[in-house]
Amino acid sequence: MSNKTFKVLVPHDFSSVAECAVNHASKIASAFNGEVYLLHVVSKQKEVDEAREKLDKIIEKTPKINGVPLFKLVRIGSIFEDIGDVASEIDATYIIMGTHGARGMQKIMGSHALKVISNSKLPFVIVQNKNPKQKGTYDDIVVPVDYSEVTKQKLTVAANVAIAFDSKVHIFYEKESDEFLQKKLDRELSFAKNYFSERNVSYTLNQSEESGNFKKQLIKFSSRIDADLIAIVNTQTGALLPDIFGNEEQEVIANDAEIPVLITNPTQQILPGGVIGT
Repeated sequence: MSNKTFKVLVPHDFSSVAECAVNHASKIASAFNGEVYLLHVVSKQKEVDEAREKLDKIIEKTPKINGVPLFKLVRIGSIFEDIGDVASEIDATYIIMGTHGARGMQKIMGSHALKVISNSKLPFVIVQNKNPKQKGTYDDIVVPVDYSEVTKQKLTVAANVAIAFDSKVHIFYEKESDEFLQKKLDRELSFAKNYFSERNVSYTLNQSEESGNFKKQLIKFSSRIDADLIAIVNTQTGALLPDIFGNEEQEVIANDAEIPVLITNPTQQILPGGVIGT
C-alpha cells in the first residue's frame, strides 16, 4: 500500500442512515489507519455556520472506539455535484453513502447520484440502517460472477477488504444451461479463484439454485449467509451497472436485508489469462 493517508468521505445529511454510514466509514478507516471526513452541502452561505455546529456535535458524540480521526467539511452547492470534487480535493480512497431504502432511493440515489458514482474512479459503499458488527465487521463478502469479463477492480477492492478484515469471500454464480455461456463462465470463475488464491483470501463457490432471476437469487443467498457486504461493478463506461440498475436497482442497493453494497467502476479490465484491456 502507498504512503498516502487512507481517507473515507461520508456525505452527511444528519439522518440516521448517515450516522450508520459514519459507523461503517470509521470501521473501514480503522483497518487502514485512516481518517473520516464528513461532508455536508448547503445551498446558502447563511447555512454554513449551523451546518458546522451540527457536524461538530456529531464528531463529539461519535464513539472513539475505532480510534479514527473525524473531520468536517461544509460546502455551498449541490451534494450530488460536489461529492466528486471534494473527494478529489482531499484525495479520498472510499466514499460511504447512506440510502433510505426502497422508498427513499431517489433521495440519495437519484440520477445525479448515479452519475457521480458512474463517473468516479473511487469505490463506493452504499449502506442502509444496518450498523457494522462490533467485531469483524466484514466477515463475509459476496462477489457475484457471471460470464461477462471479470474486472480487476471488483476483485481488487473485494480482496483488499477481505485481507484487512480477514474475511471470507463467497463467489456466487448463476446456474447456466447454455454450453457456450457455461464455458465463458468457467473461465471467469477460474480467473476469480486464482486471483483470490494468489492473495491468500479464503473463498467458497456457490451456484444459484436455478437459472434466471440472478439478482434476486444473489440477494437471497447473501441474506441466507448473513453477508456483510456485496461487491458489484459497473461494466460499461458512463453507465452504472447496466445489468443490475434500472428496474432491479432497488433489489441490490436497497435490498431488504440491508446488506451494504460495494460498487466500483473499472479503469482497466483484466481478462482471463492476464490480458489487460482498455
